[in-house]
Amino acid sequence: MSKFRKRVIGTLLASSLASGLLATPALAQKIGLGRAALPEEVAAWDHDVRPDGLGLPEGSGDVLTGEELFSESCAVCHGEFAEGVDNWPKLAGGMGTLDRDDPLKTVGSYWPYLSTTWDYVHRSMPFGNAQSLSNDDVYAIVAYILYSNDLVDDDFVLSKETFTEVEMPNAGGFILDDRDTTELPAFIREPCMTECKDSVEITAHATVLDVTPNDTTDDGPVAEVVVATAEEPVPEAAVAEPAPEAAAEPAAETPADTAAADPELVAAGEKVFKKCAACHKVGDGAKNAVGPVLNGIVGRAAGTVEGFKYSKPMLDAGAGGLVWTHDELSAYLADPKGYMPKNKMSFAGLKKDSDLQAVIAYLSTFGQ
Repeated sequence: MSKFRKRVIGTLLASSLASGLLATPALAQKIGLGRAALPEEVAAWDHDVRPDGLGLPEGSGDVLTGEELFSESCAVCHGEFAEGVDNWPKLAGGMGTLDRDDPLKTVGSYWPYLSTTWDYVHRSMPFGNAQSLSNDDVYAIVAYILYSNDLVDDDFVLSKETFTEVEMPNAGGFILDDRDTTELPAFIREPCMTECKDSVEITAHATVLDVTPNDTTDDGPVAEVVVATAEEPVPEAAVAEPAPEAAAEPAAETPADTAAADPELVAAGEKVFKKCAACHKVGDGAKNAVGPVLNGIVGRAAGTVEGFKYSKPMLDAGAGGLVWTHDELSAYLADPKGYMPKNKMSFAGLKKDSDLQAVIAYLSTFGQ
């Protein structure tokens, strides 16, 4: 017997056994297979959690514990900052993109109920080792995912009691599915099979997306397709010609210099920097890691840390005169890929202006 047939027969037997196991006594007696499920067996399968938190088990987990667990169990697929690796799903970011043709659907931007996140992690993650996490582990990992989406602070502890305190941004973004009345009629009419159009002509190519070949022999015009995230040049601020005498000097006005004197702002920046610390180091003895050391970053020319291998866009920007002033750092840290496409930093960016001001103030306290 082939392996395929064995698998099929095994699946059918397992399905029949499951059906018999969960059958009512009358049905079990009728088909002569299995028995009624015991209450404890039903309870073992009853893991669903409602949006109002009903069904959540006892336990709790904080953001910092979740960060460690996420790094160990989830980051290989979803990235250290929940930004996604290769084609694995992004779990953070995408705020304000749902009205676009190509929205980024993440836990923060799209999922309406936190119960969906908790239930999915609890049932199905980590990939290849599902249901190996304790309830406390799940609470902590979900807390970190919320933190990665700027929905909670770094001292947040998720539990049954705090579950309903979390407000998901897209909670009101779903509507009843009315496609049976609004769309179905358009698809049940008699289809046109011949002479449906007077003429057909090519109006544009999708070569940027590698969907159609770049055939210039047809009689249609070739439209230019622009994909901002892939083709956008380095921002003007990064390539502007500097005055020769000012190229290597810090900008005259750096608000962070004065902000750094505010101990509360610096302390807040130290907390925000925890999002960066996995890749960047600061302080005495700091060395390059996944990212360059950030000592002296405020006022320094881009791409100039000794011994770090920068991306070409970053090196070009530095050669073109980009200096990390307060304003340039703020723009870059808010949207690294949008500010400088194809640079190496995978972090999605800081979305709160208060976090940007604080972390720059904190970085300004570290000299060369």
